Amino acid sequence: MAVDTNEQENRSEGNSSRETYINDQMQKHSPFFRKIYHTLYTINDFLLGLWFFLGSVCFYFEEPWRVIGVTLFVVGSFQFLLRPSIRLVHEFHARRHYGEEYDKQQSGQ
Repeated sequence: MAVDTNEQENRSEGNSSRETYINDQMQKHSPFFRKIYHTLYTINDFLLGLWFFLGSVCFYFEEPWRVIGVTLFVVGSFQFLLRPSIRLVHEFHARRHYGEEYDKQQSGQ
C-alpha cells in the first residue's frame, strides 16, 4: 500500500512540475505565437465591424438590400463566436506545445 501511495505522490509531483513549467512558459510566451493569434483576432474584429456597418447601411434601402443586410448581420454574429474560439485555440495550442517541450526535456535527462 505504501508503494502505491509513493508512486501516486511522485506522479502528482511530476504533474505539478509539468504544470509549473507550462505556466512559466506561458508567462514568457513566444512573441511569434502572440503575433499570429493577435493578428487573427484583429482581422476577425475588423471584419466583424465591417459586416455590421455594411449590414446597417443596407437597411436604408428596399429589398433585396435588406436581405443582404440581414445576411451580413448573421455573418457578423457568427464571427462573434469566433472571437473566444481564437483565444481558446491559442491557449490550447500553446499549452500543448510547452507540455510536449517539457516531456522532451524530461525524457532527455
